[in-house]
Amino acid sequence: MKKVVLAFSGGLDTSVCIKLLEEKYDMEVVTACVDVGQPEDEIERPASAADKIGVSKHYTIDAKDEFAEDFIFKAIKANALYEGYPLSTALARPLIAMKIVELAKKEGADAIAHGCTGKGNDQFRFEAMIRSKSNADIIAPIRDLNLTRTEEVKYAKDHGIPLASDKLYSIDENIWGRSIEGDILEDPMVETPEEAFSWTNSTEDAPDEAQVLEIKFENGVPVALDNEEMKPLDIIGKCNEIAGKHGVGRIDIIEDRIIGLKSRENYEVPGAILLITAHKALEQLTLTRSELKFAAYISEIYSELVYDGLWHDPLREDLDSAVDNMQRRVTGTVRVKLHKGNMRILGRESPYSIYSEEAVSFEDKGIDQREMTGMVKNYGMQAATYNKICKKD
Repeated sequence: MKKVVLAFSGGLDTSVCIKLLEEKYDMEVVTACVDVGQPEDEIERPASAADKIGVSKHYTIDAKDEFAEDFIFKAIKANALYEGYPLSTALARPLIAMKIVELAKKEGADAIAHGCTGKGNDQFRFEAMIRSKSNADIIAPIRDLNLTRTEEVKYAKDHGIPLASDKLYSIDENIWGRSIEGDILEDPMVETPEEAFSWTNSTEDAPDEAQVLEIKFENGVPVALDNEEMKPLDIIGKCNEIAGKHGVGRIDIIEDRIIGLKSRENYEVPGAILLITAHKALEQLTLTRSELKFAAYISEIYSELVYDGLWHDPLREDLDSAVDNMQRRVTGTVRVKLHKGNMRILGRESPYSIYSEEAVSFEDKGIDQREMTGMVKNYGMQAATYNKICKKD
């Protein structure tokens, strides 16, 4: 009997996949859950579900620190925002796929399976990375058998497969963000109910008293909060807690999926919004005008690569090299104020600041204003010529 490793979350799709792989594909199933910062019960549930369904082996793979240091921190340096929101689910997928490939090689598996449907983004993200790292066959039972959610539920009940819960929404969560979609949220005119949120307070429930926080960066990544040095994972978790408490980090967006569908998504990304906003404020102080324009361009391309499941593309590595070089000067401290769903930059300082208070002052004579006359006179020369020749009355 051939062996398959299934990326397993314990949800409906992947739970049904276990029995489908056994019955329809005649395979021995090994399941694996990769921990990238899900809640503890989301790590324990897959192990319990795998045991109840009866797989040959189940693995829980701890990848939280690797996710924080090698993926999230790269995303912070690149200000990775896709259509306006910080990438969280997309950012974790390549790491999960890599860990599944490693396990498949260890187990001597013939194939790797996932529970993605044919409408979402994850099928691209998983399979692109798997094929770049392995020659194993890839099986996607839900997509390949063209199953609907109703058919999956019936199959699960017929085969005694325990269902995780009667959740109203489809939720994906890791340490960098929480995505919420499906059910009534598929109607873009329906306001997202308060019950859908878990990480963030509403503006009404957020504390009346504002909080001021100082974030220290070195080479473009956060290293301390209020002068307390912390590990990457701890900084991210603390920023999620602080920003979420003050109602920062809720995003409701109609995004463009890889296959061309528009999808209504809600995201809770409090720590990501806090850290990327502070990071961009520090860049404004330390990078030149042309570098900032280039950084914005890099951010767009970088984010699309991640969203499209192309983390392994050499262009992403090229962009990382350019970003790392610029980020050597993005070192300093940013002071932020959080209050009732808002965050405001109060101040920033850096030993690499190219801001000159003396030069910009109206009282300074270091720059002789008279020397600007010739520069201003010839400024916009082509535009002026165009108007005189082409727009004559």
